[in-house]
Amino acid sequence: MNLRNVAIIAHVDHGKTTMVDALLSQSGIFRANEATTERAMDSGDQEKERGITILAKCTSIQWNGKTGETRINIIDTPGHADFGGEVERILGMVDGCVLLVDAEEGVMPQTKFVLTKALRMGLRPILCINKVDRAHADPDRVLNETFDLFAALGATDEQLDFPVIYASGRSGWASMDFNNPKDNLHDLYELIVEHVPAPKAQERVNEPFQILNVLIESDPFLGRILTGRIHSGKAVPGMAIKALDRNGKQIEQGRITKVLAFRGLKRQPVDEAEAGDIVAIAGMSKATVADTLCALEVNEALPALPIDPPTISMTVGVNDSPLAGREGDKVQSRVIRDRLMKEAEANVAIRITETQGSDAYEVAGRGELQLGVLIENMRREGFELSISRPRVVYQKDENGQLMEPIEDVMIDVDEEFSGIVIEKLSARKAEMTDMGPSGAGKTRIQLKCPSRSLIGYQGEFLTDTRGSGVLNRVFSHYEAHKGSIEGRLKGVLVSNSDGDTAAYALWNLEERGVMFVGAGEKTYQGMIIGENSRWDDLDVNPIKGKQLTNVRASGKDEAVRLTPPRKMSLEQAIAYIEEDELVEVTPKNIRLRKEILNPSFRKKRQKPE
Repeated sequence: MNLRNVAIIAHVDHGKTTMVDALLSQSGIFRANEATTERAMDSGDQEKERGITILAKCTSIQWNGKTGETRINIIDTPGHADFGGEVERILGMVDGCVLLVDAEEGVMPQTKFVLTKALRMGLRPILCINKVDRAHADPDRVLNETFDLFAALGATDEQLDFPVIYASGRSGWASMDFNNPKDNLHDLYELIVEHVPAPKAQERVNEPFQILNVLIESDPFLGRILTGRIHSGKAVPGMAIKALDRNGKQIEQGRITKVLAFRGLKRQPVDEAEAGDIVAIAGMSKATVADTLCALEVNEALPALPIDPPTISMTVGVNDSPLAGREGDKVQSRVIRDRLMKEAEANVAIRITETQGSDAYEVAGRGELQLGVLIENMRREGFELSISRPRVVYQKDENGQLMEPIEDVMIDVDEEFSGIVIEKLSARKAEMTDMGPSGAGKTRIQLKCPSRSLIGYQGEFLTDTRGSGVLNRVFSHYEAHKGSIEGRLKGVLVSNSDGDTAAYALWNLEERGVMFVGAGEKTYQGMIIGENSRWDDLDVNPIKGKQLTNVRASGKDEAVRLTPPRKMSLEQAIAYIEEDELVEVTPKNIRLRKEILNPSFRKKRQKPE
């Protein structure tokens, strides 16, 4: 059978997973009466809730076209820059890719990132201009933008000669001619079969078995499952194999217990898999991502692609607040360490290092969202943690000069708010590179911005643009340190007592600022209960009730009506805190607190200049 391996790559929200849904439904893998879900590939709880792809996933369809029956292995990749490590590894498994670009938004930062990786690996992308049925779609402008991006990234003449197809993933059609829309995706199937080459590995089917691990997951019945594309030879259950690390050193020896091939959304055991196919292999207990599984006579490991280094780090430690251990069952530093090490094993974009104290660990990753997803997963598993403010990972050049990560930032905002956005980011050491209309009455602003200046800016940005602005960012390069950047301008209200908050106390405190807690919630000394309206931190008593006597007041008592508190999500809380503050994360609550709880030992906040 003919075989094609293809990845679908794009910026976040440009329609990758919806397009894969349409490809699956039209390939005939579902029965007529089979229940299917929207965005079937986004199977994780957080993926469904957030509406984004976090982990790359593989599926397979059968297509009976002009050249006969072909099996197409399709990999759906994440579109968010924080999960770029997944995209880098995945592109090594495929022979071609479909670059999806939104017909209205056009080229975005992550489009540039994924295309850079694809071109560097020598792939010849297919350009699919998606969502052409949107009201403000402009396919011609998007095509020109994409061609300019190919040229700017140094594409070869072969890569510049890319085929273009117009599509609407939600409506389930694709056509080579924009003016002649079809009612199905047959043109896209045919284009993939015609343009993507068959795996070269198929020529090495008689050589000794080798496969490079790209994805890892655990199964309660099969143990560790390693996914990759077979580089040479055949995989057969029961076969003796060994695992080599990147340097060719043997890690372990064992046998293949199961070979699982992708068939639609399911993985099915097969009796044999040949070179070029993407499969999952069970049977090894120590091998991990970037290791090579091979026949016993092979002594050289397959080259593994280097992964871009982390740019953001935070300290994850045990929860040592007075309320520790009441809501979670995994509170010990040893259990937290084991969970973090397990995450680093499966996700090569995350790096874990131990700090001087034995109860805290430095977790470095690509961005706040990636670290937020990890902490949210741990929280749901029953962990209690304390999280520090994210910090950027600095580097030093050959002259010893401090270098910091710089990001490409692209902002789409209503014209009336462009002034405030530029003013705020300029104060944060950002440099504007381009500005112009982006359609639908919005202005597009492009900037080069230090990563540390964007920590905590998202909430302020949404407030400044009244929720209508869209900010996209992707790591670009390292540059010389830009100097100090001002942090949060307002102080916080800090509880000076342990107990349950009283409505009367909070009512009296409302004139001081915005509350983060409601009445009847547990609080303790050093816990942050609100934002001060002024620049300094203020210690307050949120548990003081009204003094009751048996003497009636002459006037009617004022009714206590509280303003609803501002509840923060995990990412908002992590971005909000300053260097001397922590986020306390438990399965039921997210609390903000001072690192040092006793007010006598805390430093006074310095007035901003």
